[in-house]
Amino acid sequence: MVINWLSSFAERWQTQVRQERAPHAVLLLGAPGVGKRSAAAWLAKSKLDPERASNLPTYPVDVPLDPDLHWLVRPEDKHTIGVDQIRALIGELSLTSHGGRGKVAVIDPANIMTAAAANSLLKTLEEPPGDALIILIVDRLSRLPATILSRCQKITIGLPDEAASIEWLDQVRPGMQWSQALREAGGAPLAALTAAEQMEATASLGRDLKALASRAVSPIDVAERWSKQSPALALDWLGRQVQDCIYRVVGQSQPGGASIIDDSVLQSMDSRNLFCYLDIINRLRGQPSGSYNLQLTLEGLLIDWAEGLVHCRRQDSDGGLWPLTVSR
Repeated sequence: MVINWLSSFAERWQTQVRQERAPHAVLLLGAPGVGKRSAAAWLAKSKLDPERASNLPTYPVDVPLDPDLHWLVRPEDKHTIGVDQIRALIGELSLTSHGGRGKVAVIDPANIMTAAAANSLLKTLEEPPGDALIILIVDRLSRLPATILSRCQKITIGLPDEAASIEWLDQVRPGMQWSQALREAGGAPLAALTAAEQMEATASLGRDLKALASRAVSPIDVAERWSKQSPALALDWLGRQVQDCIYRVVGQSQPGGASIIDDSVLQSMDSRNLFCYLDIINRLRGQPSGSYNLQLTLEGLLIDWAEGLVHCRRQDSDGGLWPLTVSR
């Protein structure tokens, strides 16, 4: 099924191609679940097999089976994309293309490259071999070196409005009430498909967070339960709740906001530390899940939440949560 909110992205790219101004290296930026991987697959197919490429990116992701496409992901037993993978990719790009239309490399996601891997890619980004197109999918922009950013054209894929998202979701999976799932997903339609499946789990997280505020449960017990979920589920959900709290504190309404935090809870907190708390969560979201002890990390986060964020400190300060985010 076509992803209609990517139409302006596709039109701009096709215009650049017609005018022979298409870049050789692009960064695809956007919220998780907005369609970056579908966009990358469409770019690859448009370059390698333009006669058969659809007018718009599609869902599910339609990765072309083409020997000139190299889609690089982390190995199953690793948390990062390493320098050896990048060197092998550069070697592949230097070979003659099979179809005569150049080669395409997709690094997915680029923000988990090691520093050595990123450094080894710099020269290739500046001077790609042959007629190569290098696509970097970025889930966490803050984790990408500035030297990589400066060598790529940035393409930001924005969120569609709520009405358009719900209309599209109704076509993909009719008969569901999508508003809540879309709010849980921060307004990203593809993430809403996953959120719909995870709503039972997030409902449990919400009950726990409310119970923490009334001291009806122990942060240690809640952390133990949350640690059985995927790190992405727990941290992404908590991050959205905190972000919505920040919007409310500054007197704004967040688009797609889904906060379950009562005003009375917010009033009892040191709201100045909400930014610090969100910063800690975002740093954790940008780390490979196996690089820290999830249960101890959640204990630190939830203890500080239960105590009103009075002890929250940034990483470069003494005390606070960071001593609890220990490696395994």
